[in-house]
Amino acid sequence: RGINIAAFCKDFNNRTSIYKEGVPLPCKIKVNPDRSYDLSIYKPPPMYFLLQAAGIQRGAMKPGEDAVGKVTIKHIYEIAKIEKEDPRYKLIPLPKLCEILISSAHSMGIEVVRDIDLQDYGQYLEEKALLVEEQLKELQEKREAKLLRK
Repeated sequence: RGINIAAFCKDFNNRTSIYKEGVPLPCKIKVNPDRSYDLSIYKPPPMYFLLQAAGIQRGAMKPGEDAVGKVTIKHIYEIAKIEKEDPRYKLIPLPKLCEILISSAHSMGIEVVRDIDLQDYGQYLEEKALLVEEQLKELQEKREAKLLRK
């Protein structure tokens, strides 16, 4: 659109330097008629924080049946406090935002519990990692079978 790409990249990199690499950041870019731009960078989405708090890479393949991780109510509250600073969630009351996060966690296959015993949870994560690995193998086999049929 005629903006200075080098200046945009430098500005974007400077403004995102506080985040570690790989963190998804929703952005909104508005290009003005005079070829200037307005760059809005929002906080990472709640799903990212839920996955990080649960210590997992991805949600469950069958969320209603399998649980692949656990988070505590304290995690939910802390994530809600972070998200509350984001303009997208400013008008939502904190208790309602916590309910939304709990519902999102359930839809990802993450259990919300009062307390987590770290030793038991480490073993739980290892078992669930094996389950996820098996599910991914099954999915890959199904994809290959579909390709062979065509």
